[in-house]
Amino acid sequence: METTIATNKEGKAMSRSMLRRLAAPVSLLAVALAAVPAAAQEAAPAAANANPYGLWAALEQGGTIAWTVFIILVIMSVGSWYILFVKSFEQNKILRQGRALRRTFWAASSLKEGAAKLEKNSAWRQIVDDGLLAADQHGRLTDPMDQHEWVHGSLARSQAAVGSKLQGGLAFLATVGSTAPFIGLFGTVIGIYRALIKIGAAGQASIDAVAGPVGEALIMTALGLAVAVPAVLAYNWLIRRNKDVMEQIGAFSSDLYGYMMSGGAVRPAVTGAAGATAARAATPAATKA
Repeated sequence: METTIATNKEGKAMSRSMLRRLAAPVSLLAVALAAVPAAAQEAAPAAANANPYGLWAALEQGGTIAWTVFIILVIMSVGSWYILFVKSFEQNKILRQGRALRRTFWAASSLKEGAAKLEKNSAWRQIVDDGLLAADQHGRLTDPMDQHEWVHGSLARSQAAVGSKLQGGLAFLATVGSTAPFIGLFGTVIGIYRALIKIGAAGQASIDAVAGPVGEALIMTALGLAVAVPAVLAYNWLIRRNKDVMEQIGAFSSDLYGYMMSGGAVRPAVTGAAGATAARAATPAATKA
């Protein structure tokens, strides 16, 4: 009997100990569960106070006009960046070919041999081919004119064609730089007009009812400036590089003209043994070779 009573007491003591151990986690869980509604109540006002204005909201509320302005600005921006990269690549290619030309072309013994060393469809090759063609056509004229004038005019036309090709696309950059801010401003005007109409219809004139829609409408002006500024910078940079390219092409055209009119006796200074050998071997027949 006494043993049974002792055993029961020990069992009750263990049960109370286990209950006390379980009480702590349960109480923590109860506190956490109680905190969830409070956190949800705090998050609800924060979500309700989130900024309802932005680019997509402006487009949705602006309708067809806002979307049209946005699409036009996107097309302008994509076109400007495309022209910038394409023209930069084209200019770098011409400058690289010019550096190679100074090392190889004038070291050749004849114009045809030098032209064969140039890349096909390059600006430099075009000028040489036009000069050779002009020299060949001069003897076929029924009413011959002075050869100097004929060749010089042909080289000038070839040089102008290269310059015209380099200018391609720059008019688009100039147009974007001058019109993009006004296109964005047009979107802003329409957005402000719609916002004021809604405010007037709602009968609310408080600062929170006016500032949001009006500020949202100004996004279009910001987009217009973001499109115009890179276009203007790209235009000025490409124009400056085009000037450098054309200066080099003009110098080469003048050297080629002197070489052709002197029968190969007049040529730019060529460094290196190959250039010296080619200069000594130059003959009046080099132009016809």
